[in-house]
Amino acid sequence: MANSSESEVIAQQVSALGRKVEVIETRLGEIDKVTTRLEGAALTTARALEEIAQRWSAVYDAMRREEDPDVGQLRGERDSSRPGKR
Repeated sequence: MANSSESEVIAQQVSALGRKVEVIETRLGEIDKVTTRLEGAALTTARALEEIAQRWSAVYDAMRREEDPDVGQLRGERDSSRPGKR
């Protein structure tokens, strides 16, 4: 009789563990879905940041061009400031 009650206790414990495993598997499935969405959001964010960086690079390039005088333009100004030979 003690063996059967011991078997019943073990069966109950195994059943309880089975339910816990099912809950964990369900949670893992939910975590996988969230992870997939987060990976997608990270990829979208990375692409957007890359585009923003490219646009800022273009802005900085344009600003540098405005700051650096054109060599041809300087030569023309220098020539026009010299008195001409007649």
